[in-house]
Amino acid sequence: MADLKAMDAANAYANVIKNQGDGSVGSVGSIGSLDGNGQGASTFSDMLSETISSTAGAVNESANAGINAMSGQAELVDVVTTVQNTEMVLETVVAVRDKVISAYNDIIKMPI
Repeated sequence: MADLKAMDAANAYANVIKNQGDGSVGSVGSIGSLDGNGQGASTFSDMLSETISSTAGAVNESANAGINAMSGQAELVDVVTTVQNTEMVLETVVAVRDKVISAYNDIIKMPI
């Protein structure tokens, strides 16, 4: 059961990365790696900041779509699609957060 949840979380996270970047999940592997100039390509902190901003952007987009639908400026299909996208992003963030907390708790329980 726990393995199935972990797989679901990993798949959801991969889908978010795919939707945010150039479409390749391989970009996750570049975190902390060196680019052609010997500089760090990206840090975990940068990735986390980008994820939080895109999550906030998805929530704002969803709210704006709802407001536009109430004023008759948006189609219902667009609103539903935007809300579902926001739901997927939030579920992914929560799943990743839960896995990080679980990993932290496992590390704390390790004997020294």
